[in-house]
Amino acid sequence: MFVKTIAFFRFLYPSLIWKKKGVKKIWLTFDDGPTPEVTEYILSVLKSEKILATFFLVGQDILNNQRIYQKIKADGHTIGNHTNSHLNGWKTCSKKYIQDIEKCQELMKENVLFRPPYGKMTSKQILNLKKKYKLILWDILSYDFKEKNPTKLKSNVLNNISDGSIVVFHNNTKSYKLLKETLRDIIVELKGMGYSFSSSW
Repeated sequence: MFVKTIAFFRFLYPSLIWKKKGVKKIWLTFDDGPTPEVTEYILSVLKSEKILATFFLVGQDILNNQRIYQKIKADGHTIGNHTNSHLNGWKTCSKKYIQDIEKCQELMKENVLFRPPYGKMTSKQILNLKKKYKLILWDILSYDFKEKNPTKLKSNVLNNISDGSIVVFHNNTKSYKLLKETLRDIIVELKGMGYSFSSSW
């Protein structure tokens, strides 16, 4: 289980944004959704802690949860494209993959950010997508979708954090229980370590 992105991948794909440089800031990101209750909880924590984050959203979920989608934007958070139907780029032909992304993009025309579900894109897909989007990967994967122990989840983030880290959490029901137990604590501890938070790319 690799919490930190392997340096070889960062070297192999330098056009992808893995981490921000030279600033004592953290980029919190949330993949999937909008999801009833889950997204609303995340938004409430971010609002109470007075920080902004980036939400990489799925087109189908936006259509089903328009009110929550509008609230994400109204609260000042940044949005990004996470495909329309959460496709795995490695298992999808490039034409179909790009079409699915563009279907999601129709719902967020002002957006310039894209993150691939599962972090998986082919070289051909990257070549096509980087003409239009900033391709955002990550420095730290929290494993909120898999980890069961809240203490371990917190250590995944806090023990690996560094200036400019991009941290992935998930905005779905699978991660909800663990987020409720850890998200606020992680943010408070990061503040205590001297970090501020950004959603500007």
